[in-house]
Amino acid sequence: MFRSTILKTAALAAALVCGQAAFAEEVTLPRTMIWTSYDLGSSGYVEASAMADALDKQFGTTIRLTPSGTAIGRLLPLVRGRASYGLMGNEILFASDASYEFAARDWGPQDLRVLLGRPAGVGLVAGGDTDIETPADLPGVSVGFVEASPSTTLNTEAALAFAGLTPDDVEKIMYPGYGAMLAAFVAGEVDVVPVTPAVAALREAEAGRGFRWLDMPGEDTEGWARISDRSSLFQPRTITVGAGISEDNPAQLMGYSYPQITALATADEDEVYNLVKALDLSFPAYKDANADMPLWVLEESGTTPSGAPFHPGAIRYLRERGIWDDQDDAWNDKRIAAIETTKALWAEAVKEADASGVSNDDWPAFWEDYRASHAR
Repeated sequence: MFRSTILKTAALAAALVCGQAAFAEEVTLPRTMIWTSYDLGSSGYVEASAMADALDKQFGTTIRLTPSGTAIGRLLPLVRGRASYGLMGNEILFASDASYEFAARDWGPQDLRVLLGRPAGVGLVAGGDTDIETPADLPGVSVGFVEASPSTTLNTEAALAFAGLTPDDVEKIMYPGYGAMLAAFVAGEVDVVPVTPAVAALREAEAGRGFRWLDMPGEDTEGWARISDRSSLFQPRTITVGAGISEDNPAQLMGYSYPQITALATADEDEVYNLVKALDLSFPAYKDANADMPLWVLEESGTTPSGAPFHPGAIRYLRERGIWDDQDDAWNDKRIAAIETTKALWAEAVKEADASGVSNDDWPAFWEDYRASHAR
């Protein structure tokens, strides 16, 4: 009996070793990689760390994370070739479009591509002590904005567009940071703010003034057409987990991707293919790292829209898995065409600016005016 048990145990161990070897041979990855990510303590950093650990254990690939609290800090290593991939946010949309901080003369439209992006949701909440029930009730009310935060501004402007409004239709209350805006909301100093369902400050508001989500139903096609005109980043999403949200009381918000695994368009197609495949195969090893990690399953993270077009290597694997379809192709082709248009406009604008002697300080305003007057 004892000898039999030893033989069975040895056979099982051998099978496990062979199985792991076969598993590892299914993909070919670099021995080391450098990824950029959001800062220490952020959900983006936690998720990047979990993926890196899984890839190290199952494929022997060492990934060094270089965290940064700024969009420039996350993207610059990628552009300069010091990092291969980055877990990015909406900055990849701004970098592709040469907008906000990426409208600077030394930036311009960046050719970025997405591998995968975790679904997330964002929307507006109104204080429970107000009579604001829907986005249509927003004219004239106070809405929080954050200085030098293009992502937050975009979220708010898109939600306002759902109701056919712009920031000029509300009372803009500017705050120096996101935390300061949320603290003001909890204290009842501002009526409406943009948030994600997991924001801890909502729990504080829930225990005090209360709050309600301002739903943006997907069946309101006209409202969603206005959101799409403001940004191709968003799509309707029903959220069932978060502050003030449940399966019985969902919120209908703007869906987008955060974080998004991003590479340059020139990244090797086979390497990208293998990385996406490795992340798919190792998903069970990192899916429980936090409450949002299960959403990295390819059926959720491998679909459009996203902040930038998907990389051909990722598309190849997603198509093999039956996830990528003609609708995704159409969105991707349209997004690539838009970036190519922006790149052409940028080149024309640079020539005109050089001929006119436009300074680097004046360039961003010149570029925005040029783009608006030469839109194609």
